[in-house]
Amino acid sequence: MAGRRPVRVAWAGILVAAALGHAATGTLPGGSTPAPIEFKHFPDRLHAFVWRNWEMAALERMADVLGTTPDKVHTLGESMGLPPHRTPPAEYQQRGYITLIRRNWHLLPYEQLLQLLDWDAEKLAFTLREDDFLWAKLGSLKPACAPLRYAEPNEAVTQRCAQIKTLVSTHFGDPLATPGVPRFDFVRELSRADAYQASQTTPGGVRGKIRFLYSYCGLFGDPLLTPELDPYPDGLLQRLSDLGVNGVWLHVVLRQLAPPRTAFPEFGAGHERRIENLRRLVDRAKKHGIDIYLYMNEPRAMEESFFQDRDDLKGVREGNFHTLCTSAPEVRQWLADSLTYVFKQVPGLGGVFTITASENLTHCYSHDRTAAGCPRCSKRPGPEVIAEVNKTIAAGVWAGNPKARVIVWDWVWPDAGNPKDKEAGWTEQIINALPDSVYLMSVSEWSKPIVRGGVASTVGEYSLSAVGPGPRATKHWALARHRGLKTLAKVQANCSWELSAVPYLPVMNLVAQHGANLAEADIDGLMLSWSVGGYPSPNLELLACFAAEPRPTVDQALTKVAQGRYGPDAAPGVLQAWSKFSTAFAEYPFHVHLLYRGPLQVGPANLLYPEPTKYRATMVGFPYDDLDGWRAVYPAEVLAGQFEKIAAGWREGLALFQSAAAQARVSPYRSNLRQDLGLAEAAGLHFQSAAQQMRFIMARNALLTGSKDADRQAQIDAIQRIAADEIQTARRLFALTCQDSRIGFEASNHYYYLPLDLVEKVINCAYVRDTWLPAVP
Repeated sequence: MAGRRPVRVAWAGILVAAALGHAATGTLPGGSTPAPIEFKHFPDRLHAFVWRNWEMAALERMADVLGTTPDKVHTLGESMGLPPHRTPPAEYQQRGYITLIRRNWHLLPYEQLLQLLDWDAEKLAFTLREDDFLWAKLGSLKPACAPLRYAEPNEAVTQRCAQIKTLVSTHFGDPLATPGVPRFDFVRELSRADAYQASQTTPGGVRGKIRFLYSYCGLFGDPLLTPELDPYPDGLLQRLSDLGVNGVWLHVVLRQLAPPRTAFPEFGAGHERRIENLRRLVDRAKKHGIDIYLYMNEPRAMEESFFQDRDDLKGVREGNFHTLCTSAPEVRQWLADSLTYVFKQVPGLGGVFTITASENLTHCYSHDRTAAGCPRCSKRPGPEVIAEVNKTIAAGVWAGNPKARVIVWDWVWPDAGNPKDKEAGWTEQIINALPDSVYLMSVSEWSKPIVRGGVASTVGEYSLSAVGPGPRATKHWALARHRGLKTLAKVQANCSWELSAVPYLPVMNLVAQHGANLAEADIDGLMLSWSVGGYPSPNLELLACFAAEPRPTVDQALTKVAQGRYGPDAAPGVLQAWSKFSTAFAEYPFHVHLLYRGPLQVGPANLLYPEPTKYRATMVGFPYDDLDGWRAVYPAEVLAGQFEKIAAGWREGLALFQSAAAQARVSPYRSNLRQDLGLAEAAGLHFQSAAQQMRFIMARNALLTGSKDADRQAQIDAIQRIAADEIQTARRLFALTCQDSRIGFEASNHYYYLPLDLVEKVINCAYVRDTWLPAVP
C-alpha cells in the first residue's frame, strides 16, 4: 500500500501441508512463532473462536474446524448470550476474508485456518504476499497456536459463560437480538444506479484534468478474477462521475494479466479471463465518462526456486525472494511486451501510474539505495535504474496505445542518493531522464513542517490534518515543469490513515483550503485517494468546486456544498460544526508510525490488555498495547493529551451538527444529516477511545511496576474510570455500527471490526475492572 515506508517482508520457504481435507501443499510464510495472546476475558480459546466467528462463518464450518457438531457450536454461542446465529452469505468471506484471517490469527494454526477459509495453502500464501502486504499487517509472524478441538465445558467454564451472558444482556439487551444492517450493505446501495439522485450542487465542467481514485468497495488482491465481486458497480461509477471523477484505478499483477513469454513460460495463467473482465469493466466505465488506470509496481520479485538456471536475471534478495533484475534486457523486454499486449487487447484503458520505490520488491533499487547483491545494478546509479524502469513501462504502454497516459509517482524517491554521489539529488536526476510525455505525481502535503502538542515534525504520509502543498511536492512539480512535464497532486479528500474506519471525515474547512491551494498551484490533475478514501462523498463534491470557473473562495465553496446537501435552514449550523471539526483535527499528533501502528483504525474495538502482550504493533493491523510503538516522536502524555483535545473539540462540533439536524425540514436533507452525523459521531468515538487506551496503558504499566501506595490508588482509580468509559464508548459505537455498514470498513483491510467485537470489548473491560484489577498484587 502506498502511504508506507519500504516494507521488507521476510518469508521463510517452509512447506506447510494443507491438512484437514486440503490435499494441496504450498509455501506459507513462517517468520517467528511466539506464543499467541491468551484472551482471558473468555473462558478459553474455544469460546473465543466461537464468539469471533459467529458473524462470519456457518455453524457447520466452525464445527468442522473444531471436530464437533453444529449443535454443539450453537450451544457454546448461546451459553455466552450471543444473538441467534444467521448463516452469513458467501459475500462475507468473499469480500471479508482479511477480517476472517485477522480475527483467527491468534486462535488457529495454519492448518485449521485453511479449513475455516476453505482455501488451499497456495491461495493463502499468495494472499499474504500480494494482497496489500497482508503478511506485514499481521506482523510478519504466525503465533504458534496449538490445534483447537471441541471440549465439553466444565463447571468453571459454564459459570464464566453465564457471567458473560449476564453482561451481554445487561449492556445490550434486546438490540443485540435484533438484526442490524448487514455487513457490506453499502455494496448493494452503491450498486443501485436507478435509485440514485445527484446532489443539487453536483459539479460539472471538470473533465479536462485527470481526477482519479480507488473504489470504496474494490478487492485489492486479484479483482479481475472474480467479476461477480464487481469493484466498480454502475451505481458507484455514476455517483463518482457526478462528483467530477473521471478516472478510477485498479490493482493488478502484470504476470497474471499478460500471456506466457518464451523467457517466462510460468507466467500468464488465467490471463485471458482477466483481460476479458478488464475489457468489460473499461467499456462500462467509459459509459460514465470514466477511464481505468492500472497500478504498475513491476516487475514483481520471485521466489528463489524461480531463478534455477536464471542466475543472469537474479537481482537483489529479500528473504526467499529476488528481484527480476531490470538491468537484464530480457526482463525489460518482458515488461514492455506485456504492457503492449494489455493495452492492445484493452485499447480503452486510460493508462497506468507507476510506483518505483517502496511497495513491493521490484527492481534492485526499489527497497535499497545501493542495490547491494546485484552484480549489475550495484554498478549503476540508482536514478538511472529507476528512470529506466519508468521509460520501459511507458514504452510498453505507448506501443499498445499511444494515447494512454503514463503517470510517474515520486513516492519515496530519495532527494539525496548515495553519499558518494556529488551530482543532483536522485529525484532531479530521475525527472530529467523521464520520457517527455509522462505526468509527474507527488503527494501534496509531504514534508510540510508541523508542530503538534509542542512537538515539531514533518508530514511523511497522507494527511488531512496538514494542508498542502508542502515543500517537497512544490519542488518536484517545479522540476517537472522545467522539463516540460505535466503534474499531478496525490491527495486524500475523504479520509487517510489518520482514521480510515469511516468513509469520510467532516473536516471540510481543511479539505476546502487544500483544494484552493492546489487550484492556485495550477497542477494538471488529482489522484484523489489511495485504497483508502474512495467513497462518493460531500468531500469530493467540495474539492471539485475548485475546478470550476470562476473559482470560488473557500467560504463560497463550503456554503454551496452545505446548502446543497443539508438545505438552507441547516447549512449555517453545519458550517459551524465543520469549522469545529477541522480545528480539532488540526491537533492530530501526526507521525507515520502512529498512523500505521496506532489504535485509530481499530478504535474502541481494540482490547484493554491487562498484562503487557509484548507484541509490537503491526502496520494497520494489530495495534496491541504497543504504546511506545504508537507514539513515535511524541511523549506518551503529549500523545494522549492531543487526542483528548481532538475528542473535546469534536464533541463541540457534534453538538452543533445535532442542532443543525433539528432544523432540516425536507428529505433528503434530513437523511443526509442523519447519516453524516452518525459517521461523525463514530469518528469522535475513535479519537476518544485512542486517548483512553493510551491512559490505560500508562496506568497499567505504572501499577504493575510497583508504584507507591498513593500513586497505586490513583492508577487503580484511573483504570476503573477508563474501563467504565470504554464500556460506554463501545456500546455507543455498537449501536452506530449496526445502523451503518460502512463504519469499520476500508477496502484493503476489509472490516477492522464487526459489531460483536464491540460487545467483546465490553466483556473485556468488565474483566479488567472486576476480575483482573482486584487480583493485582
